[in-house]
Amino acid sequence: MNSIFYITTPIYYVNDDPHIGHAYTTILADVLSRYHRNAGEDTFFLTGLDEHGQKVQQAASDRGVAPQRHCDEMAPRFIKLWEKLHISNDDFIRTTEGRHKRVVQDILQRVYDGGDIYEDEYEGLYSVSEERFITEKEAESGEFRDIRELKEKNYFFRMGSYQQALIDHIKSNPKFIQPEHRKNEILGFLKQPLNDLCISRPKSRLNWGIELPFDSGYVTYVWFDALINYITAPGFGSDEVSFKKWWPASYHLIGKDILTTHAVYWPTMLMSAGIELPTSIFAHGWWLIGESKMSKSLGNVINPMNLIDDYGVDPVRYFLMREMVLGQDASFTLESFIKRYNSDLANDFGNLLSRVTTLVNKNFAGILPNPGELTQFELVIKSSAENLGEFVNDKIRSMCINEAIEETLQFIRSINRYMEHQAPWKLVQEDKKSAGRVLYTAAEALRISAVLLSPVMPNRTADLFDTLNHDSLSLKWGGLQPGNKLKQHKPLFPRIELIMEKKDTEQQKNFITFDDFKKVELKTAEIIKAEKVDGADRLLKIQLKVDADTRQIVAGIAEYYNPETLIGKKVVLVANLKPAKIRGVESQGMLLAASDENSLTLVGLDDDDFPSGVNVS
Repeated sequence: MNSIFYITTPIYYVNDDPHIGHAYTTILADVLSRYHRNAGEDTFFLTGLDEHGQKVQQAASDRGVAPQRHCDEMAPRFIKLWEKLHISNDDFIRTTEGRHKRVVQDILQRVYDGGDIYEDEYEGLYSVSEERFITEKEAESGEFRDIRELKEKNYFFRMGSYQQALIDHIKSNPKFIQPEHRKNEILGFLKQPLNDLCISRPKSRLNWGIELPFDSGYVTYVWFDALINYITAPGFGSDEVSFKKWWPASYHLIGKDILTTHAVYWPTMLMSAGIELPTSIFAHGWWLIGESKMSKSLGNVINPMNLIDDYGVDPVRYFLMREMVLGQDASFTLESFIKRYNSDLANDFGNLLSRVTTLVNKNFAGILPNPGELTQFELVIKSSAENLGEFVNDKIRSMCINEAIEETLQFIRSINRYMEHQAPWKLVQEDKKSAGRVLYTAAEALRISAVLLSPVMPNRTADLFDTLNHDSLSLKWGGLQPGNKLKQHKPLFPRIELIMEKKDTEQQKNFITFDDFKKVELKTAEIIKAEKVDGADRLLKIQLKVDADTRQIVAGIAEYYNPETLIGKKVVLVANLKPAKIRGVESQGMLLAASDENSLTLVGLDDDDFPSGVNVS
């Protein structure tokens, strides 16, 4: 058994709002790292942010701030979410850090000195959204946005020189790309000639990136920068002892949409630099809403913060791990989440703890009874528990987490059936010693189940361990000590219907009538002038054209919009709001906007020619 385990997530794009896709990959990495830690292995878990590139530079410019400041303000969204999700990462890397820039330039220089980087002129189609040159066929696919024709000198990486070496490595290392159908996908891709990779951008077009060490007029391509994070964090070039300990990575966890960059670009870069390839690249599927992929453009991205606030962290972690077969897509609906929660967690797991502790408290003064000599029933349970640990270990190492979880729940269900059959609430009246044996057996089975589920639900299982007054992670039967005083506890997983009913009642209090709504006058308007309010960092004074009239409003959007970018924008105005003075400036209305704690977007019109002053309904 390998005693070293190094796992990575993709480094997430700093401009994105964290959503359930980001949360899933990071929770998956966390669950795997916790399993391996529990098994006594040295574990290193890396996640972080990709902060360079054209889109970051443009977003910073739109906000009127420097790119570094933009990144510094965006990064906490991810850090706070990982803390809230109980992510146990050992490092959080940002590609703007000095340690990373040094490694990127080192690798670039190595590859350049080795003759694998050359300068050439390229003319073709460039996708700003993907930040790379694309083929005519890709442009016709409709999957790329903001496409421009470019002709410029750039530096290219001789990626094609390593095509056969990569094919040979994939074929001789069956676990290098997982699951199997993703490996076949890459082998199919490599049947066509592998083009060289453009790995630079001229500073005249993009200056927010890591400068090429051999030509200060260029920065490196964002993927040649981002992928190198996987060797920066474990100490490449700075701590060779650490790097030799952790590298190669056990798993790069990725979404299937970035398979080519990880399974083709990355290994060929490493080959050129003379660095060993990672052990395995695992591409998981997408989370779907119904039959559609979650995407911001479709407006169906689920904010994990909302799920956590409503239902708790561990139930969300449990659902995501239980519901997706690794490598395949999975569908998320609130109904399926509630059904899984109530069935597995409330009815099976949580209810078993409540039954055991209630009976021990009522009949044994809260003291865990001695099991005495086990009967055939208990011996079967003991054997099942011991086999379960081995089964779960095998499934985790085979990346079949959903099967490991389901088998553990099946074991818990068998203990519930055992309780029903033995009926200790009746047995205690006739044979208290036998009732004690049953309750100890159920409690110990719960403990072992909680150990196996603790990587998935670290907090709720910690509550269970606290209730049993025992925190050993041993999977050996007999860990619980008879005579332990059990603690009082709240329901481990209260049924969700109670929460939903409460929320429905609260929402009804906020209902308004149609007559109330008719009082609000909404009109289209065009922004003709915008400037900052003196002495107020967050406020903009905005002049609006509303049909033939002009309105002035004060809006707290300076953090999100540069005044110059607002000119000509069509927006929606609350036109009959009572005027008010804000910082001594009269405001004659309010703009509609959508916001959360990290971002704000004005409600606008798709049609730029749509007239101002029209009623909105």
